[in-house]
Order: sequence, then C-alpha cells, then structure tokens
Amino acid sequence: QVQLVESGGGLVQAGGSLTLSCAASGSIFSPYTMGWYRQAPGKQRELVADISSSGTTNYAGSVKGRFIVSRDNGKNTVNLQMNKLTPEDTAIYYCGVRPRFAPVVYWGQGTQVTVSS
Repeated sequence: QVQLVESGGGLVQAGGSLTLSCAASGSIFSPYTMGWYRQAPGKQRELVADISSSGTTNYAGSVKGRFIVSRDNGKNTVNLQMNKLTPEDTAIYYCGVRPRFAPVVYWGQGTQVTVSS
C-alpha cells in the first residue's frame, strides 16, 4: 500500500512564499517520477512541476522561474518551493507518483493553497 502525505499548504498574501512537502511510503515501483499537480475550482487538474528519479525537472509555463521542485530519493520526499505567489496560484495541490512515461498512479489527499490579493 503506497501512501502520499502532503503538508505545507495555507493562506499567504500575494508576493509571498510557501513550501509544500510530500512524503511517500510503501512499496513503489522504480524508477518513478514525483510531482505536484493542482486543481482550481471549475478547472481541470494540471501539472505544476515534476522531477524524475535522476533529477530531471519539468515545470508548467505559468510557474517557471517562480517555483522550484526538489526531491530526496533516500527519504522518498518531494518538495515544492513556491515564490512570488499570485491569486491565480490558488488551488488544491496534489502530490503524485508515476512511472516514467506513464500517468500518475498514486495521489496524495491534497493540500489547499490560498493566495490573497
């Protein structure tokens, strides 16, 4: 049984920063990519950023230059440092794990990020 537990969401003013963390436990296939996705009200879930087991990163255009994804393979954790937040970043953020070149298989429960103007 694989579990993903997220933490670090909350309320922040525009221009501020937040860091999300996700810890994976259980027996996970290898190699796997860990990432962050978000879903705003009335919108589809979208990729924010992910990172492969070798450290290759991938960012959505809207967050490039503001967000940084990092990973600790030894601890099975992935972090998302979010800077210069805007109200458009308000969403539920989900941690996801997927095999290479495949859709997400495991999801976390989600953590709310709210950016006030």
